Amino acid sequence: MEALEANRQLATLLRQDFAIDQIEASSEEDLLRMLVDHLDFLIDKRMEWLLSLMYRMDIDEAKVQAALLPTATEPANIGLARLIIERQKRRIYTKQHYRPEDLGKEWEW
Repeated sequence: MEALEANRQLATLLRQDFAIDQIEASSEEDLLRMLVDHLDFLIDKRMEWLLSLMYRMDIDEAKVQAALLPTATEPANIGLARLIIERQKRRIYTKQHYRPEDLGKEWEW
């Protein structure tokens, strides 16, 4: 049950960040496959936007550059998809385990 909830949260983040409507909360492999297909399009048509998004997602620039090298061990869309999913999983973990303390009424906006 926990894996299903994690995949649901991961699918939600991917939907938000990449505006992909057809991503469903299935297995992580299915999410990876769907993201790989979408990244293939983005690399071909909207590379600058993709790199900007990855910067905003706080994905390590050196890892992105390594994934884009012609000598990388796997195609760029697969390497970037793995980096994105890894980062989003860390983001979910952080949100679940580190909640900010309530600062009181005077700090509400």
